[in-house]
Amino acid sequence: MPKFDSAGLVTAVAVDHQTGALLMLAHMDAEAIARTRETGFAHFHSRSRGRLWMKGESSGHVLKVIEIRVDCDQDALELRVEPAGPACHTMAPTCFFRRMTPEGTLERI
Repeated sequence: MPKFDSAGLVTAVAVDHQTGALLMLAHMDAEAIARTRETGFAHFHSRSRGRLWMKGESSGHVLKVIEIRVDCDQDALELRVEPAGPACHTMAPTCFFRRMTPEGTLERI
């Protein structure tokens, strides 16, 4: 198992299995990992809602998990996934759709 932080969480990134695109970042607890392994679909721990949630539970934009990778320190996970629609709640394909300019402002890419 990964090494959880003091809140019982581990950082997880979802990456498109085919393209390698970074889709989103979230957190998982032991229950989220167990549900992900059971169902084959990404589950996370919502810090704002304080509960387990399945990505796409309301939008239908689920993430089918192909593989779970653990980093060298065992404190981060990479979920290799097949997305069913946009990964971001803004409907962008990825949550990382803006970049910081040299002036410190954000611009859409």
